[in-house]
Amino acid sequence: MTSSAYRKFAQPQLSEASIQAVVDVLRSNWITTGPRVGELEQALSATFGHRPTRLLTSATGAMEVALALCNIGEGDEVITSAQTFFSAMNMIVKCGAKPVFVDCDLITRAIDLAQVEAAITPKTKAIMPTHFPGALGDMDALYALAKKYKLRVIEDAALVQGSKWKGKPVGSFGDIAIFSFHPNKNMTTIEGGAIVVNDETEAQRVDVLRFHGITKLPDQTRDVVEASGKFNMSDVSAVIGLHQLTQFDDFMAQRQVLADRYFASFPQIPGVVLPPQGQPDQTWNMFCVLIPYENFGHTRSSFRAALHDAGIGTGVSYEACHTTTVGKSFGYGDGMFPNAERIARETVTLPLHVGLTVGDVDEICAAVKKILMEK
Repeated sequence: MTSSAYRKFAQPQLSEASIQAVVDVLRSNWITTGPRVGELEQALSATFGHRPTRLLTSATGAMEVALALCNIGEGDEVITSAQTFFSAMNMIVKCGAKPVFVDCDLITRAIDLAQVEAAITPKTKAIMPTHFPGALGDMDALYALAKKYKLRVIEDAALVQGSKWKGKPVGSFGDIAIFSFHPNKNMTTIEGGAIVVNDETEAQRVDVLRFHGITKLPDQTRDVVEASGKFNMSDVSAVIGLHQLTQFDDFMAQRQVLADRYFASFPQIPGVVLPPQGQPDQTWNMFCVLIPYENFGHTRSSFRAALHDAGIGTGVSYEACHTTTVGKSFGYGDGMFPNAERIARETVTLPLHVGLTVGDVDEICAAVKKILMEK
């Protein structure tokens, strides 16, 4: 490598204006849920076709609220991909339902809809697919299947804010969509998430579910209509999101430049599988590569350590949910979903964030080639 700079796996870009805005909020008398939260909800709603949008403290919290919104609980089943972050599995289990895993496409990682249909039982109440950067699954087929069996759809869109399907932004159509504003996502509120729902009736129930299940009575005392947690976002987080949203198009443009550079610069290495080249109007949150490490005298740990020594941070996106201790407690195990397991075994997530340059990407690709190909 020609530079000593460390390429972080993720690096949110916070403008001086957003930092000053946080100071202003801190100096105000309203730092928890207040006017900034409402402003960001309206601004996000405009990007989702003006569908009702509510902010929460995380996408995981939004999933928990979404499941409650769909009245999913004990004895119900929710079909989800074995290849996703743990949040989907955990929230399904937490609400008392059973996660029903299926496999995914090796390249796009989209949920396998044929396996989804085969897994539907009278207990099935919802499908929870995860969208990955670069290429969405067939959204028309997903919603046709849900309609056929009268199922709810809770889209885990944490990684694809800004992506479109046939010209329509994810979240602007369909059923429920969940977004994440964690620091490694397309925009950040430090921690935070959003849920996009179908109508104001659902939005009003989210308002209740995200704040203890409390409603106000006519005499201004309170009642708890259904037990729930506390997931309301603060104005401190929301004002960061407002500034991030004004930069969002620039962020996505730079991420596209970096993804294009990865495809142009990545070395031709036998057996290595790159992510999908990209559908039109897709965003790039991360760049995951599948590598048969043993073919090059490495384990994934040794490969990642070598990249770290070369000044490059990496991640693993993701382990297979059905092989976790929680997943196995439902009768799942190794060998059941080969694509999800191969991704879990071989994936390494390379840096892709707005703080990088194309020169950084070139050096990352050169380091990968050196570690794998030069003895």
